[in-house]
Amino acid sequence: MAFNVVIVTPEQQVLDETVTQAILPAHDGEIGILTDRAPLLVKLGQGRMQLALPGGGKRRVLYVEGGVAQMKDNKLTVLTQIAIPAEEISAETAGAELAEATAQRTTDEKSFEDRQRRMQRARSMQALAR
Repeated sequence: MAFNVVIVTPEQQVLDETVTQAILPAHDGEIGILTDRAPLLVKLGQGRMQLALPGGGKRRVLYVEGGVAQMKDNKLTVLTQIAIPAEEISAETAGAELAEATAQRTTDEKSFEDRQRRMQRARSMQALAR
């Protein structure tokens, strides 16, 4: 059995595809979704989103950051700030982003939290680029 996944960012619709399973980075850990799941609304964190395609073992992997996901009537709708397919992530770019974030000076709690978020994002992207 399969269900439909739609991923939308403020700029564009990134994906509209049929899948058999989705694993999302919720704000408090990963959550798996299968066909005929009870309705769900979850706040997203940042990290890897995996989609299992029908027909034997192929997977689509994306980096997502923030937003919400809703599963209802076998349709998963993901509204997120950022959704980047793993094949479009460069290890060199992610490494440069990590170096830049690491070098960022922190002067208060807000700048410290921003630095931590940027470092986590760069590390997640590095892991996907491998």
